[in-house]
Amino acid sequence: MLAAEAPGLVGCAFGYPVRRDGSWWSGFRGVLPREVGQLTASGQVFAMTGMVVHPSERNRGLAGRLQERLFAGRQATLGATLVDRANRAACAGFRSWGWQDIGVVYRPPGPTVLRALVLPLAERTAAQAGGPAHHARTQRLKENQR
Repeated sequence: MLAAEAPGLVGCAFGYPVRRDGSWWSGFRGVLPREVGQLTASGQVFAMTGMVVHPSERNRGLAGRLQERLFAGRQATLGATLVDRANRAACAGFRSWGWQDIGVVYRPPGPTVLRALVLPLAERTAAQAGGPAHHARTQRLKENQR
């Protein structure tokens, strides 16, 4: 968990490494991109599971800085998050930061439909997290999403 203060709490972001067993993608509809499955199995995916920014700090870049700091120093080459499909503003915000939509995940209880978004981190972490092989896999993911 990462918190931002100025002087009180104005934002936080949190997450954890995705388990190699693929359970993070449970309920994914369709075929999970091969590169995403490979990176998950190799322990190279970090999930950002939440972010909150105080309204007074919005439109000042705090959310982007929190995201960057959360992923900094991780042994991950791919970020992952799930966003409520009905929350169009959040989905648009993530896309504006470079996140790619790879499909939908259905999670019980009820008809919860989430957008599965990924963020290639290889450019930032290639030197520390496996070098060119990981960079090549996340680069293919980026090319396949076009």
